[in-house]
Amino acid sequence: MKCLYYTAPTLDSARRISDDLHAVGVRDSFLHVISRDEAGLEQRHIPSGNYLETLDLVRDGLIGSAIGLGAGLIGAALLKLFAPFGPNVPNIVYFATVAAATLFGAWEGGLTGIASENKKLAKFHDDIEAGRCLILIYALQEQEARVVRLMRARHPEAPLAAIDRHFINPFSAVRRRVDSPFPEGGFNLED
Repeated sequence: MKCLYYTAPTLDSARRISDDLHAVGVRDSFLHVISRDEAGLEQRHIPSGNYLETLDLVRDGLIGSAIGLGAGLIGAALLKLFAPFGPNVPNIVYFATVAAATLFGAWEGGLTGIASENKKLAKFHDDIEAGRCLILIYALQEQEARVVRLMRARHPEAPLAAIDRHFINPFSAVRRRVDSPFPEGGFNLED
């Protein structure tokens, strides 16, 4: 499954695209539109993006938990080395130290992620702020070609902006499509 990113100029265009995608079997759970105008999305019954897509909650939470794990391991090693509570401390204390630091790191990372824009969507920040809609289509392998053909034939106003080959991985980079001198069907990406 890949995530196809399209940019539509208006909410009305996004609504027509949504209707056409529903007609070819793309369900709401595989179609999300990100726009500055959240009320407009709701009013037109367009499936909007969720917090896991628009915020960096997962990515920063994982980073925080990794940092917390490292700090917990160092803390447990220092407790074992210096033995401030004596030599007969049960192993559960060391495990609890590592677990508490990991959970605290995940919590702090999540709080940081709630305050940050998703790194994958940052490349589209200017488009969204300018009033354009970013359409995320999670296409199954057997649907991908059909979706691309539909979008190319019926919605030339919404160009393919990027393809995310690893949509589950919050650390993968989205490569944004740039205008290219390649003939129709050519695909040039930037990092």
